[in-house]
Amino acid sequence: MFTEIGRFTIRWRRLVLALTVLFVVAAGAAGTGLFSKLGDGGFADPAAESTRAGAFLAEIGAPDPEMVLLVEAVGGNGVDDPAVRAAGDELTRSVAGEPAVATVTSYWSTGGERALRSTDGRSALVVIDLAGTEDQVDDAAAAIEESYVGSRGPLTVEVGGGYAIDNAIGEQLSDDLVNAEILAVPATLVLLLLVFGGIVAAGLPLIIALVAVVGALLALFGIAQVTDVSVYSINLMTGLGFGLAIDYSLFILSRFREELAAGRTTEAAVVRAVETAGRTVAFSALTVAVSLSALLVFPLSFLRSFAYAGVAVVVCAAAASLLTLPALLATLGPRVNTWSIRLFPRTARPAGTGFWRRLATVVMRRPVLVATGVIVFLLALGSPFLGVNPGLPSYQALPPGNEARQVAESISAGFAGNRTAQFGVVLPGVEAQGADAEAVATFAGQVGAVDGVTDVAVHSAAAGSWLTVVPSVVLRSAEGERLVKEIRALNPPFEFGVEGDAAELVDAKAAIYSRLLPALAIIAVATSVLLFLVFGSILVPVKAIVLNLLSLTATFGAMVWIFQDGHLSGLLGFTATGQLDVSMPILMFCVAFGLSMDYEVFLLSRIKEEYDRTGDNTRSIAAGLEKTGGLITAAALVLAISFVAFGTSGMSFLKLMGIGLALAIIMDATVIRGLLVPAVMRLAGNANWWAPGPLRRLHQRWNLQER
Repeated sequence: MFTEIGRFTIRWRRLVLALTVLFVVAAGAAGTGLFSKLGDGGFADPAAESTRAGAFLAEIGAPDPEMVLLVEAVGGNGVDDPAVRAAGDELTRSVAGEPAVATVTSYWSTGGERALRSTDGRSALVVIDLAGTEDQVDDAAAAIEESYVGSRGPLTVEVGGGYAIDNAIGEQLSDDLVNAEILAVPATLVLLLLVFGGIVAAGLPLIIALVAVVGALLALFGIAQVTDVSVYSINLMTGLGFGLAIDYSLFILSRFREELAAGRTTEAAVVRAVETAGRTVAFSALTVAVSLSALLVFPLSFLRSFAYAGVAVVVCAAAASLLTLPALLATLGPRVNTWSIRLFPRTARPAGTGFWRRLATVVMRRPVLVATGVIVFLLALGSPFLGVNPGLPSYQALPPGNEARQVAESISAGFAGNRTAQFGVVLPGVEAQGADAEAVATFAGQVGAVDGVTDVAVHSAAAGSWLTVVPSVVLRSAEGERLVKEIRALNPPFEFGVEGDAAELVDAKAAIYSRLLPALAIIAVATSVLLFLVFGSILVPVKAIVLNLLSLTATFGAMVWIFQDGHLSGLLGFTATGQLDVSMPILMFCVAFGLSMDYEVFLLSRIKEEYDRTGDNTRSIAAGLEKTGGLITAAALVLAISFVAFGTSGMSFLKLMGIGLALAIIMDATVIRGLLVPAVMRLAGNANWWAPGPLRRLHQRWNLQER
């Protein structure tokens, strides 16, 4: 099949390149519409109690404040000063008259509600509920912010609440994408120039990266028409697409140049590159896609979005590498080596004298010592993960200097109860002002007595009733989880449900934990089958899975030590909350596991190629590492650069993803591939490629090896 693909791209190279240009233009034009379809949520389980309770409140039209104005009295006066009170009343009436404003509640309009007044008496809140379509709400919120924020006589007004935080997140992500590309593209180009020593060769992977990312944008645009897609997935899509497309191009381009140097014609070199490196690219892309597909097991659209984005960009990167790149190589031929800028010409080096060969030889002399030492080292690095405390992102994920975060922190620290974080306890079919009034009042008293509750109000509607609960704790925290669990443990004579951020956190953790084993099983089984079909070995899949787990354990330990416990928080510029986003280890596992298999396949393919040629296990390991070690390192550096660039994000959990994945990639490409793989394969000997008779015959019939 890959021979035919190579021949096809040679024969129809002009058509392939013309269609690629048309595809990039069309996909780029259509894909730009994606950003208006993206959401910034996706952390809730659609089937959970918190989601059903929230849907009930939306159905009966319960107020859901989108905005809050933090109003501070200036000049040392308090909010009860007559002039300040008059200005506060005027502000409340003025905001109530704005388009799309459904209700306005302020400290002054309620006659002095305690939860709306700061503990020092100098600030108060104006809570605003907006009505209409999403666009109407956004327009109204923006108009209110523009009209009222700033100095207003004896008052100073700042905007906060969900609208301000969501708006800040959107702006931060947009800035992060631009900044990441500004950092990643020049650094990657420099690295490619160092690897290939020529402008033409270094530019080809960037072309493939462009095709992959633009193609994935188009795919996500189509997916967003039928399901929710998280805005956060764009960061993974660009970083992963950029890195993988360059990685795949590196392997095919390097093999093409190697074949040219061996005396093959351009056409023969293209076919051979696609037959060998191209086949490995296709299988590697399949393993990455399978790992990312496991995210579809989880009900949270945040995680599912990363599966959509990741699989789309992997498929596009592989397709561009197998079609567009060979067509470019067939067109360029030996001219791929033109415009050389190598400052120090390489001198011919005798075979078997390179760094990676020498390293493999040293490792295989003492495989037990090396394997034991590396495993102990990795487990020690992974030990902090035993103390992981899962949570969900809050406003503290924004940079410390962000205005929306500062307002949220002022409200959290300065008010006895946080009205901006109020949540509902719904009582469907229960009459708060009828036959059930006494039971509802008793239940409201029980909720109000729970530690962490500042105020409880009872409301009625035709379909039932609900309680508005004002907390005094941060909801997305251990205290918030405890609060929800204690409320849910109450036993009134009717059914009820709890919604809000804390309930969402409890339900999201339960949903992830309940589906964790199926997701891991999908990855393990699918990867084992694919590796067996390629290499015909029982040991190779087991070794690959175990070694990848060891590598990721070390990475997860480092992430807990840094981002949960707060070490290096000052250097990296984030606020440690004592929690680690519950979805991040799952996401990082699926992405990093797939990428680890990516490098595993490249290395094993060359080792197996040498083993089939010589039948010598030790020599084939050394030769395989010699031929791929430098290339894998370069490919890993490219991917690491892409993710480190996102490690500069202002959002702490995206910083976690970027730095964590970069660390996982570097660890895998160096410690695992350079030390642990040759040590373990040397100990296994010829059993590396063994399979029982029935499975061997099955492999001979269905194998994916080059023929």
